[in-house]
Amino acid sequence: MIVRLQGCAVSGIKAHSVQTEVHLIQGAKFHLVGLPDSAMKEAAARLFSAIVHSGFRYPGKRITINMAPADIPKEGAAYDLPMALGILGASGQCPVEGMDEYLIMGELSLDGRLMPIKGALSMGLFAKDHSLKGCILPRANAREAALVSGISIYGMDELEQVVGFFKGEVPIPFESKRVKSNGSQNTGCLDFSEVKGQAEIKRAMEIAAAGGHNVLMIGPPGSGKTMLARRLAGILPPMSFEESLETTQIHSVARRKEEASYLVDHRPFRSPHHSISDAALVGGGSQPQPGEISMAHNGILFLDELPEFRRSVLEVLRQPMEEGMVTIARARSVVDYPARFMLVAAMNPCPCGYQSHPVRNCSCPEKAIERYMSKVSGPLMDRIDMHLEVLPVDASELQDKTTLEPSKAILQRVVAARVRQRDRLNGSGGFSNSGMSKKQIDSFCSLDRAGSALLRTAMDRMQLSARAFDKILKISRTIADLDGVENIQDVHLAEAIQYRSLDRKAWRQ
Repeated sequence: MIVRLQGCAVSGIKAHSVQTEVHLIQGAKFHLVGLPDSAMKEAAARLFSAIVHSGFRYPGKRITINMAPADIPKEGAAYDLPMALGILGASGQCPVEGMDEYLIMGELSLDGRLMPIKGALSMGLFAKDHSLKGCILPRANAREAALVSGISIYGMDELEQVVGFFKGEVPIPFESKRVKSNGSQNTGCLDFSEVKGQAEIKRAMEIAAAGGHNVLMIGPPGSGKTMLARRLAGILPPMSFEESLETTQIHSVARRKEEASYLVDHRPFRSPHHSISDAALVGGGSQPQPGEISMAHNGILFLDELPEFRRSVLEVLRQPMEEGMVTIARARSVVDYPARFMLVAAMNPCPCGYQSHPVRNCSCPEKAIERYMSKVSGPLMDRIDMHLEVLPVDASELQDKTTLEPSKAILQRVVAARVRQRDRLNGSGGFSNSGMSKKQIDSFCSLDRAGSALLRTAMDRMQLSARAFDKILKISRTIADLDGVENIQDVHLAEAIQYRSLDRKAWRQ
């Protein structure tokens, strides 16, 4: 008799069907086939110990286990549980009727306990999409999988308990409630009311949040670039449940298995160090994992001291910034990870940092400044929507005790602007103004004769690219949305143009 159990392999954030087939015949060998990795090939020793320590008999026969289909790579020890149940079912120690109607996954310890695995949320979605009766997973993963409505999730502690479930002898822990994280949408103490001065930069940050635009801040040390960036997450609109679910899927396949599983219901804010490698930023490895740009999906990727990052690392950002997706190709598979994020970067104007300082003198030679600025390529700069020059705050403003506008008030305007964008882009695949296609720009960013003349003049004088032309229109559309008007006016266009004024000044193109 061949026993079949339903499992899945998580590739990227999507799960694909994998059936575990177990067959026992006379003999004394253990054969595992179906493109297993090294961790799976070690399963024989784990299965023997777990089955015996759980009070069952390990069959003294030739055991053949096939993981089908054979062309999908199988990685990790998450297939231990279906293999053990298949062995027990084929040897008559566990009922097999109806076993293939559940998705069963879990890693076994030597004493039969179930250890947490990665990708439980994707597994729950797979079980729902394939109309299975439920998911049988380690208890540590049940909370995460239960975020999926419409599917029963059974959290188990040990192999013996799973066998008891199929025998109808053991009451089953059941998870069915959606669980919110203990985080919050606002970043708590990080509030814009704490930022003294910088009214123009705060305004630009509001525009960036309202349209989902990428931002680069250039200014001397201590001017508040990092302080402003870390408060931007607090004025981003709340995540929808669909966004939370997709973001949680990414974190589910990337997080350490020991971590508790929660729904990510606040915008991610990722701030990698400038020593990060290409693979750590974009994702990869022999067993592909999401990188920082995917972990920042639906949130913010903050790169402080931008020129200190290796140029090869920065260049891998260009395609994800355009497509909102990372594709990692390996010899055996191709993995896709979502990567729709806001890039917020900060840098000094020169190696010493004081080229644009109103008081202190810059000590850098011209060639040193050029080498420093050239670390960030023109094509990458062109993909950043807004370029902001941040100057130091005057001492009088720092001592001012006037109560400043809190993030909560800014957030209300941002949410109102995003609602207008959602209504406008509904059904067209767009999420915010920054993601508008060329066709959508032509439809929703039309200019009158005066506006067209103003934009042509700016393009000629500043020698801007066609991409910069589109980005100016997108930013103008966002400013008009913040003002609650349908048509882009000259004042909106003029403000948008000034956010590209550093294109030639800083990069000397």
